[in-house]
Amino acid sequence: MADANVFHVERRERAGKGAARAARRAGRVPGVIYGSKKTPETISVDPRELATELSRPGFFTRLHDVQVNGATQKVLVRAVQFHPVSDRPIHVDFLRVEPDSRVTVAVPVIFENQAASPGIKRGGVLNVVRHSIEVVCAAARIPHEIRVDLTGLDIGDSVHISAVGLPEDVRPTITSRDFTVATVAAPSTMAAEVETAAPEAPQPVEIITAKEGKEKEGAEAEPEKEAKGREAKEAKEPRGKEAKEPKPKEAKGKEPKGKEAKAKEPRGKE
Repeated sequence: MADANVFHVERRERAGKGAARAARRAGRVPGVIYGSKKTPETISVDPRELATELSRPGFFTRLHDVQVNGATQKVLVRAVQFHPVSDRPIHVDFLRVEPDSRVTVAVPVIFENQAASPGIKRGGVLNVVRHSIEVVCAAARIPHEIRVDLTGLDIGDSVHISAVGLPEDVRPTITSRDFTVATVAAPSTMAAEVETAAPEAPQPVEIITAKEGKEKEGAEAEPEKEAKGREAKEAKEPRGKEAKEPKPKEAKGKEPKGKEAKAKEPRGKE
């Protein structure tokens, strides 16, 4: 369960960004203590003490003692902000807790006995769905970790929250469903082999009776007949200018009239 660790902090007289920057320039990490229906307190923390506690596992699930001007308070770390470039802590939030306080906290999950899992022995892959589980419990009974036993799990098996042994008086925040914590999945090579070995579904065979065959042939032949009839009709009808221009009439010989007829008649004595 949760063990208390001591932070020796200093109270800051002013709040705000300017006071926080001044604390950083002085080599301290600004922070705040709030909760238990009391007035929030602005503080600053020794960066070496904070770095030491951050390097230990379960930093957010352990109770800490904060000494402010000789007075000690039980707190739980709620948040730590880090510099985007140097990754150094630049602000810390502490939640003040009482002995009978119930808190909501995310507890890390540890998976054990992987060698006793037949699925992992056969090359299966442990697919972790939840690296931490959010639980509600008394502040004095926060578990450092939640252990999940993988003994007997084969490929395709799953571990649900109902199969996880939680400490007494500790319950998950999600109670409406039996959520999954982890599964043992098949490796990609095995999945590819299963897909290759799967037989193809037989294609449906279309059965056509003699009557349906004739009807189908007749339906296919009708468009061909219509196309042939259309081509024959177009061949008979003239197209373009040839259809519009009338054929020239042949000139017929006529008898000469008037003077021309007389000129052609032979004269008397000649």
